Amino acid sequence: MKTIGLIGGMSWESSVTYYQVINQIIKQELGGLHSAHCILYSVDFHQIEQCQASGDWDKSAEILSAAALKLQQAGADFIVICTNTMHKVAKDIQAHITIPIIHIANATAQALKSQSLDKVALLGTKYTMEQDFYKKIIIDHGIDIIVPEQNDRDIINNIIFQELCLGTISISSKNILLNIIDKLAAAGAQGIILGCTELGLLIEQNDTQFPLFDTTLIHASNAAYYALGIDPYKKL
Repeated sequence: MKTIGLIGGMSWESSVTYYQVINQIIKQELGGLHSAHCILYSVDFHQIEQCQASGDWDKSAEILSAAALKLQQAGADFIVICTNTMHKVAKDIQAHITIPIIHIANATAQALKSQSLDKVALLGTKYTMEQDFYKKIIIDHGIDIIVPEQNDRDIINNIIFQELCLGTISISSKNILLNIIDKLAAAGAQGIILGCTELGLLIEQNDTQFPLFDTTLIHASNAAYYALGIDPYKKL
């Protein structure tokens, strides 16, 4: 079993899900009392969010690259960045280490392709929804991306940073998000990417008949299967 290097804390609420899902899959595949070989480096999200808000992506890349290097030195065989937005600096992080990074957008694209979807909507932070670093990877896999209108993007971003990252789960916010999903479905989306690792804390597949792709679950599952040398999509 390979050792997983997790860069977490962005936010720690969603990092908990990574740890849980990875270990559930390892137990499912190996049985008994088996659990994952993993090392977690949890950063101070306050510092990262300040970099995001000020546009200082170079500083955030330095912080996360240092974390990745420490994980490599501690014996990690590959890196999982437990957030969507900070994959904006994934290439910078990769340049500082010699072990691979399992990219969340590539993992998500494979999950979408396994369901033969060619047009999906992307929900996430304003950075993920509005910038190209994430969307381009999905598009390069032959899948069209649409995003919510400006007002809805602002609402989603506020729910993420002002509620979910602080551990607040609001029924009213869930209903708002589900209404946004309905509008995106009407606009032609065949599925919805929950492109923020906190969004799965608020809504799940049982809340809607519309196909959801929770990137936290997808990414964590890919990490566990990669550690075991298993192709997750051959299991579908």
